Amino acid sequence: MTWSWELLDGPDSITEGPVWDGEGLFYTAIGRNEIRRFDSVTGTIVAIFRDSGGANGLAFAPDGTLLACEGGRRSVVAYDNTGRRIVLADRFEGRRLNSPNDLVLDSRGRIWFTDPRYGDDHSDRELEHDSVYRLTPDVGNGGALAIERMTFDTTRPNGLLLSPDERTLYVAQSDYTPTEVRQLRAYPVLDDGSLGTYQVLHDFGPHRGIDGMCFDSGGNIIATCGWELSGPGPRIAVFAPNGALLEEHPVPEGRPTNCAFGGAELRTLYVTSISGHLYRIADSGRQGALQPPQNRPFTG
Repeated sequence: MTWSWELLDGPDSITEGPVWDGEGLFYTAIGRNEIRRFDSVTGTIVAIFRDSGGANGLAFAPDGTLLACEGGRRSVVAYDNTGRRIVLADRFEGRRLNSPNDLVLDSRGRIWFTDPRYGDDHSDRELEHDSVYRLTPDVGNGGALAIERMTFDTTRPNGLLLSPDERTLYVAQSDYTPTEVRQLRAYPVLDDGSLGTYQVLHDFGPHRGIDGMCFDSGGNIIATCGWELSGPGPRIAVFAPNGALLEEHPVPEGRPTNCAFGGAELRTLYVTSISGHLYRIADSGRQGALQPPQNRPFTG
């Protein structure tokens, strides 16, 4: 089917991190240092948080806490239901993180996040690697989060997802260095919690790979990828769990950055872009697999 794209916001500063809260969509405007909310009932867009530290990826915890990857402040943070900002992680082995990008939670309350460093200026970086990390609550230490490096073979890991059974971690390896690769990878999550050897589900060759992604109800991966410089162009690609390409949908304008399902039955797809767009596809022909938070998130 052909998608009908509705422009809700932009173009403006790069938008990212869409996440549905039950009635509206939270997303980030990175260059504007804002976390915004689109109200699906009124159609209004409000900046909920300003001075967001260049927040990128967002996620809701089961209690409604909003989690954010602050690329500018190089931190993973939480906003509780009063709007109070709490730093969850900003260092690994005493050195500052690169630029946390995207994150996902598992059923044990652990937070998995990617930490690439994009751009040409690496003068202030303190870590020599771009990795996936996991934050685990330490019950014996008052619930403090212990940080653990999970990947040792990634360069510029970007979007990530955990399979519904939490036995597979999908990672977008999205490095634009000509000598590096752009792949959709599937890492098995082993019984001891570590990651096994990855399988390449799709190789994008010299073209722009995946930025962000989400699941539909069938476990298929809805991925934002591509650019106007080469290959099939900016698009949304739908991959089966085994990597088979099921369909592709061109984006009207801009390189897509991330996507999330919303709406009453999670049949509406929202898409953000490098050019600062927020798009809505009212009928994507698919249903999302989102699990909304148990309590209302902070809405200002």
